[in-house]
Amino acid sequence: MLLMASLPFDRFYSHIILISYAIHTLIHLKKGDVKRVFNLRTLVLQSVFLVTVSGTIYTPTPGEAFTEWGKQITILIFPVFFCLNPLDLKKYKSQLLLSFALVCTATVVYLFADVFKTLHHYHLPYSAMFTGAFTNHNFSEPIGMHATFFSMQIVLSLTYLLTLLIKEISVSKRLFYFICSVILAAGLLQLCSKSALIAFLVIVNFTIPFFILTGVGRRRFVLVSVSLSLLLFAGVLRSGAFRERFVNELTLDLAKSTAGETEDGRLARWNAAAGLIKKAPVLGYGSGSEIGLLQDAFYNKKLYNSYLNRLNVHSQYLSFLIKTGILGLLTYLATLAFGFTIAFKQKDVLFFSFMLLIAIVSLSENLLDVDKGVCFYAFFFSFFAFSTEKPQKIGWNPMKIRFFQGKKAMPGSIIAEPIAIN
Repeated sequence: MLLMASLPFDRFYSHIILISYAIHTLIHLKKGDVKRVFNLRTLVLQSVFLVTVSGTIYTPTPGEAFTEWGKQITILIFPVFFCLNPLDLKKYKSQLLLSFALVCTATVVYLFADVFKTLHHYHLPYSAMFTGAFTNHNFSEPIGMHATFFSMQIVLSLTYLLTLLIKEISVSKRLFYFICSVILAAGLLQLCSKSALIAFLVIVNFTIPFFILTGVGRRRFVLVSVSLSLLLFAGVLRSGAFRERFVNELTLDLAKSTAGETEDGRLARWNAAAGLIKKAPVLGYGSGSEIGLLQDAFYNKKLYNSYLNRLNVHSQYLSFLIKTGILGLLTYLATLAFGFTIAFKQKDVLFFSFMLLIAIVSLSENLLDVDKGVCFYAFFFSFFAFSTEKPQKIGWNPMKIRFFQGKKAMPGSIIAEPIAIN
C-alpha cells in the first residue's frame, strides 16, 4: 500500500519502499518458493527488460544501454517479488486500489490548493487557472511529475472509482465516490494530457459498459457518458487554453514540418525516425542508441527544437523499432496481447483498462524511458497479472479423511490427507 501511495511522488520514496519490500520478501524466502519464479507469466512480464539486455550486445553506446538497464530494472524484479511474496493479492486487491485512488485524489486536491495559493499571492483572477501557466506540466510541477504519467495514474484511479460508483448501493458511499471522481476528472483535465484523456474516453464510453453493464443499464450509461464526452469537447473548444492544448497542439503534432517553424510536431520526429528504421529494420541499432541517432536525424531534417532539447521519438513503438528492430517491437506487442488476453478472459475491467491505457499512451510517449512510466508499467502489470488468481495454499480437506491401517499407526487411526486448495 505504501509502495502504491508513493507512485505519484518523487522516485526517491518509491525506490526506498521498494528496497524495503524486497528485503522483507527475501527475509521470509523459503527454498521451495524459488521454483514459482520460473514460469511463462513471469517471463512475459520481464520480456521488455530482456529485450533491452539483448540489445546491449550490439549497441554502439554501451554506457547509455546500461543506463536503460537501471531505468527498467523494476520490470525485472517486480514479477519476481510478486511470485515470492505470499500476500494474497486477489484478497486485498480492492483495498489496495481504493487506497491508491484516494492518494491520487488527495494529490490532486493539493495541486489545486497550490494553484489557488499562487493565484491569491499574485492577485490573479480565478479564470487564470485555465491558462498555460497552471495547466499541463505547470500543474504537476509541485510534485515533480510528468503530466502524462501522473494522468495515467489518475485514469486508473478514476476508472476504479467509477466501477465502485456503479456497483455501490450505499448512498453515502456513492456520494463519496462521486466527489472523488469529480476531483480526479478535474485534475485529469487540468493536466491536459491528450493521450491519457483519449484513453479515458475510450474506457468510460466502451470498456466500462461492456465489462460491467448489460441491457438497459448499459444503454443508459453509454448515452450519459457519450453526452458528457460531447459536452467536454464543446467546453474545450470554447476555452482558449484547452483549445490550444487539445486542438491546436494536436494539429501541430500531426502536421508535416515546414521551414522556419520554432516547434517540431511528433509526426515530424516520426518521419525522421522512419529513415533510421529503414536502414536497420530487423535488429535495430542497439539499446541506448535512440537519442544519439535522432540527434543527427533531427539536425539533418532541420528540426532544431527537437535537436536542442535532445528529444526522443515520442512513441514507444517506434522506440523499439529504432533500438531493437522488428523483433523488439513484436516482443512488446506480444506482451501487450498477453495482458489483454488475460484481462478479457477474467473479465477484469481494471486490468483491461490498464492495458488499453498503456497501448494508447505508447503511441505518443516513450513510456519505458522514464522512471515513473517504467514503475507504473512494471508495478501494475505485475499487480493485475498476479491478482487474477489466488496463491496455492496447503490445507486440510475434511472430505479427504481416511482410515489408515499400518504398523506406524494404531489400528483405526484417522489420518487427514493434505491437499492443495485452489
